[in-house]
Amino acid sequence: MKNHYDVIIIGAGSMGMAAGYYLGRNGINTLLIDAFDPPHNKGSHHGDTRLIRHASAEGRQYVPLALRAQELWYELQEEIGKTLFLPTGTLLVGDQNATFINETIKRAKEFSLPLEKLSAHEIQKRWPSFSIASELTGYYESSSGVLFNQECIEAYKQLSKHYPVTLKTNTIVQSINSIDSSATVKTNKGTYHAKKVIVSAGAWTGKILHSLGLPLQTVRKTFGWFRTIDTSFQPPMLPCFYFNVANEKYYGFPDVDGKGVKVGRNDSERDVDPGQMTQDFGKYSSDENDLKNFAGKFIPRAANKFSYGKTCMITKTPNKDFIIDFHPESENIIIAGGFSGHGFKYSSVIGEILSQLAINKSTTHDISKFSIPGKSKVNSGKIKNQYLW
Repeated sequence: MKNHYDVIIIGAGSMGMAAGYYLGRNGINTLLIDAFDPPHNKGSHHGDTRLIRHASAEGRQYVPLALRAQELWYELQEEIGKTLFLPTGTLLVGDQNATFINETIKRAKEFSLPLEKLSAHEIQKRWPSFSIASELTGYYESSSGVLFNQECIEAYKQLSKHYPVTLKTNTIVQSINSIDSSATVKTNKGTYHAKKVIVSAGAWTGKILHSLGLPLQTVRKTFGWFRTIDTSFQPPMLPCFYFNVANEKYYGFPDVDGKGVKVGRNDSERDVDPGQMTQDFGKYSSDENDLKNFAGKFIPRAANKFSYGKTCMITKTPNKDFIIDFHPESENIIIAGGFSGHGFKYSSVIGEILSQLAINKSTTHDISKFSIPGKSKVNSGKIKNQYLW
């Protein structure tokens, strides 16, 4: 059994699978280890669709990453020969005090990105399925759209088979031991060695690296689908949307796959232990009621046609900025986590970044915003973490 690699990636979800692909494409002998069989519903990457926008409200440093991510999604789509991105555009709606909207406007102006201002009347004229109060304003980002997230991960998974990439699924990592210029990863199915280890384990990242005390919080999120009644709910008759109204934040997608209009609440969450997380949509009355209330206000013709809902986990940092950094005690270990519910759209470029860090110890992208909070570099080169998923 082969047990020596150049790089081992722990966690083969959105970021890990992408990193494995880019490493393999560069001829790097790579092992991907996952406790499940990705794509799966045990992490943050299920639910069929994800939104990609370029005028990021999370901060100016995200915009170049979003633009590069878009380029890489197009490249992946061409290589796999399947539709991974659908340019539906995205409508943002809010009042004058909506922080998310105002930050988006700033980013669009700063980077000369397309963002069309629309009155409530103009919105309803263009997309009749919406019901918008007159005091609200919209902004339409025409270049954005839908990523089919599970298909994206599957594309990286399939294409990686052409490169020196090995995937071990349903494999439980038990320990990491990094000494000097090598690392050892022990699992329930064998022990493996590599020059570098990337930890990109989603909700389990904090547990795996428990000795660091990373400021990671895992929370439960909900979303659901409303049955469509005619083609007015399909693009281009309905775009993707993001509403920041009365301090509430909702997002959604048109019916792009025949399952209906998808709606999720972005500012409602409950703490959860990743090991105890289940598909328990409906456990709380707010799971369904929040989505119905939003639809009743803004997409009224779909409000009474709720079909079903799902739950997922996100792992967030206090300021919702990512963590992409070397372990403070060992540059053999690279950490990628805390993607805070807005990471998937960047997973292509984050995969590229992680591959560059593993190969070159540096990246062509600006990731200065994503250092471990309070990190003080020890550079001892030796670390041992014991953990069990």
